[in-house]
Amino acid sequence: MKKLLVTLMLSLPVVAFGQTAADSAKAATDKAASDTKATADKVGSETKAAADKAASDASDTAHKTTKKAKKSAHKAATSASDATK
Repeated sequence: MKKLLVTLMLSLPVVAFGQTAADSAKAATDKAASDTKATADKVGSETKAAADKAASDASDTAHKTTKKAKKSAHKAATSASDATK
């Protein structure tokens, strides 16, 4: 019986160490997954911001072009009207 108790007591630290190593590995895996997700979220956010800015710039350019075209058309119409008088 004494031999069994000694064997059991000697095996407990090994079991505890094995559990600690497994916990550490799980914590490292969880941290890596969390870091990867955070990086992916950041990249996604930056990509969306860049796309939104590009869309805004394109819209602004289109508005300016339309405004110039209207101004040129109005100027041409006024000149044509003056030429016929």
